[in-house]
Amino acid sequence: MRQRLLCLAILLGCSLCAPLSAQDQDFSKVEIKATRLSGDVYLLQGAGGNVTVSLGADGVLLVDDEFAPLADKIRAALKGLGGTEQPVRFVINTHYHFDHTGGNLPFAQGGAVLIAQDKLRARLLTGGTIGNGGSISREMKPAEAGALPQVTFDHELSVHLNGEDIRVEHYPNAHTDGDSIVFFPKAGVVAMGDIYVRYGFPFIDIKGGGTIQGMIAACEDVLKGLPADARIVPGHGEPASIDDLRSYLAMLRQTSARVVSALKAGKSLEQMKKERILGDWSERYAPPKAFVDTDAFTETLYNSLNWHTARHGARPHWEQPSAK
Repeated sequence: MRQRLLCLAILLGCSLCAPLSAQDQDFSKVEIKATRLSGDVYLLQGAGGNVTVSLGADGVLLVDDEFAPLADKIRAALKGLGGTEQPVRFVINTHYHFDHTGGNLPFAQGGAVLIAQDKLRARLLTGGTIGNGGSISREMKPAEAGALPQVTFDHELSVHLNGEDIRVEHYPNAHTDGDSIVFFPKAGVVAMGDIYVRYGFPFIDIKGGGTIQGMIAACEDVLKGLPADARIVPGHGEPASIDDLRSYLAMLRQTSARVVSALKAGKSLEQMKKERILGDWSERYAPPKAFVDTDAFTETLYNSLNWHTARHGARPHWEQPSAK
């Protein structure tokens, strides 16, 4: 339990009470790794969530921005990509957790426009409880006024930059209730935030409106129209292929089905844990010291399937750019 809370504080970067706050982490030793994904779209990796970058003559767009103390290192990494001196004009937040939005304030102070789904801004504004409804739980303070998105949307939004029609789409009640997935159709890149992660079993923020049903629906929808060679950027971990995402989706479906069967048999959460009904997936998705271990993911599925009705509908699909 103690280890899980520590991991949560580090991964989410919740600048809360000492000694688990982001301020107490040593960001001086963090190095930003840059990887070219396709065309002028890059991936930056440091200490928080992945940062996807559109770079070009029109300026720079970031998808997520890690932690505030890393803003200058991110700027330096951007300058190293072809020697660009272009400013960061836009930052799109995929969800409200602070390892993805912690850099909002310094980038906004540098002139960037912050973009997010309506519910994401509301959660940054008020703060609240992050958690899976069980052993993973943490309080998050409200964000500073300058870190709040200036542009919000309900369903979808487009940013036309660097010759790319960047599409931002809301996938409700997935990792949280304010998730967005960002599509770069020309480059064949999609940034999924924490709807898709590669550290093991995913954390689903049920207290923040997330559901397993929404996670599955989002992954299914993304896969329907992706080109075969698409590069998929997870919220955490290395870039992935369509096959990687399909394997992750299969795990979500199969583990959910296992918990549904147990619920229909009248089993309690404690019985499910004791019987290790998700044990078939533990070796791959819950290695030692995993952020979300098998018991925690069992709690997550149990709480999601017991408490929530899926509130997702038909979503717009990937659209290939028109042939010229």
